[in-house]
Amino acid sequence: MPSLPSLKSDDPETLVILGPTASGKSSLAMALARTFDSIELISADSMQVYRGMDIGTAKPSAAEQAEVRHHVIDVADPSQDYTVSAFQAATNAAIADIRGRGKHPVMVGGTGLYVQAVVNALEIPQQFPDVRADIDANPDTEALHRQLAELDPVAAGRMEPNNRRRVTRALEVTLGAGRPFSSFGPGIDAYPPVPFRQIGVRLPRDRINERIDGRYLEQLEQGFLDEVDALRLRPEGLSRAPRQALGYKELIEHLELRLSLAEALDLARHRTHRFARRQERWFRRDPRITWLEADTNPMDLFADLVGHFKQCN
Repeated sequence: MPSLPSLKSDDPETLVILGPTASGKSSLAMALARTFDSIELISADSMQVYRGMDIGTAKPSAAEQAEVRHHVIDVADPSQDYTVSAFQAATNAAIADIRGRGKHPVMVGGTGLYVQAVVNALEIPQQFPDVRADIDANPDTEALHRQLAELDPVAAGRMEPNNRRRVTRALEVTLGAGRPFSSFGPGIDAYPPVPFRQIGVRLPRDRINERIDGRYLEQLEQGFLDEVDALRLRPEGLSRAPRQALGYKELIEHLELRLSLAEALDLARHRTHRFARRQERWFRRDPRITWLEADTNPMDLFADLVGHFKQCN
């Protein structure tokens, strides 16, 4: 077996591999971990935290998890709503644990708020269940966004008017805490120096769309529809976030006879195309991210990624 590359140990940064869905970041992270056996991976994916949501989230397989240790995967039941603050605490604990054992943490994922909560050490506001219940009773997300715009125009300007999850959370905090949601910490538009090296993976948009479409077909062959059916029939039910997850939402609608399978797949594909564009826009705002670009194959970026990892450690 060839010897593994040597690493420096002074003043390490934590490497973060990010980018839009289907950009190949997870494959790159696994390849890196296979090259440096000191690496342990931390998932920054808001849906991979849920047990039983495996195929549709492109969660690392059991074999991959046996080969390389992964953290912050399968930490919540899908009947729960997992929070950003829970992710932040779990990831901080994982980084400390990995470094305490002389290993090297690498965070990989595409959930921008989760990444930034850790990288920027965001101040996460508490939850206000009573306020949230009143908000949830209003099905008009754009009307809620208009209300948020009156109370906290800065926060409202940072999100799409139809992004119900973000709009309702911002409004819940603004009303419950009695202060604007945007006032917590430096906010998501602040980019201070941090002990993280963020590397973004980018492919051309049409290539991302092709990879999204191909992945859905592969997931259906792997039993995605059966996975969704088992989840929706659980006695405990599904919380809002898992039920609204891309692919899961559309297949639930098919299984409940509101869409044909072809209609559900087409809708999922197009929604995921739009989601990938939103992810890239989110990450593009952060000037600290170094972008690696490939024409077709993300593995073409591997040598550059190795170089960045060595510089971190």
